[in-house]
Amino acid sequence: MNALTRRNLRLLVGVDGGGTGCRARIEDAEGSVLGAGIAGPAAVRLGIDRSLAAVESACRAAAAEAGLQPDALAEMDAGVGLAGIGRKGVLEEIRARPHPFRSVIYVNDANIACMGAHSGRDGGIVIIGTGSAGFAIVKGREVKVGGYGFPISDEGSGADLGLSAIRLALRANDGRALATSLTRDVMARFGGDPFEVVAWMDRATATDYAALAPLVMRHADAGDPVGRRIVRDAAEQIDELVRRLIECGAPRIALVGGLASPMEPWLAPDVQRRLSPVEGDAIAGALLLARRAAMARAC
Repeated sequence: MNALTRRNLRLLVGVDGGGTGCRARIEDAEGSVLGAGIAGPAAVRLGIDRSLAAVESACRAAAAEAGLQPDALAEMDAGVGLAGIGRKGVLEEIRARPHPFRSVIYVNDANIACMGAHSGRDGGIVIIGTGSAGFAIVKGREVKVGGYGFPISDEGSGADLGLSAIRLALRANDGRALATSLTRDVMARFGGDPFEVVAWMDRATATDYAALAPLVMRHADAGDPVGRRIVRDAAEQIDELVRRLIECGAPRIALVGGLASPMEPWLAPDVQRRLSPVEGDAIAGALLLARRAAMARAC
């Protein structure tokens, strides 16, 4: 299909705007993928201007890959999921901003991840990445559990694993707790100096803490007692998120996020039995959202 023919189709663009990057994908009305693009972080905590600029940049990159002209976004219906859009006043401000699309609908990134995971059917997700949260769509109602942000929330997340590892490493360094290969590896990252840890803490973000999560998981899987304690505690928090979504009526639950696969074996047997595989990614959910909105406007 050439670019001229594509321009005569009703095109859709889906966007997943997260804290580590922004991804966009363009499809035609039949669901054929025409192009994809990426850009920098788009979480609204980085600033609305920066977030929306990343969205537009990723979409223009997708349009270029599809062989479309720079003004092609004006012919597209867009579904955009943005991390942090649930903060007070943010959605209203974003909706008031100009955009380059034919139409656009903005939602939280958890919403599109849930829609993609279950192909638009009712269900829930538990996100296990830098942060953690539970989200479900049940009979048109959105259910949100946790995910209020690190360090006051996001239990069981990568950042939470990292924080626990730092705390226990410092205690072991003092002789107040068991020293293991994990605690020694954590302290080695700071030259064995607890005051280097303090200096790091003053500027560390959730992402910095989460960078320790793979180390924790490796040691836990190898049998390190401190690592196992940390991961068991984290898994119990994830268990609670899954069970709460089930209590709220979610008929199926999927795990998403970078720590989903490594954490799953640590979950309780009853929780593991209730998990369903992810059917599609967050961009698939954004495209579904855009398609539904476009159809509703056409009726």
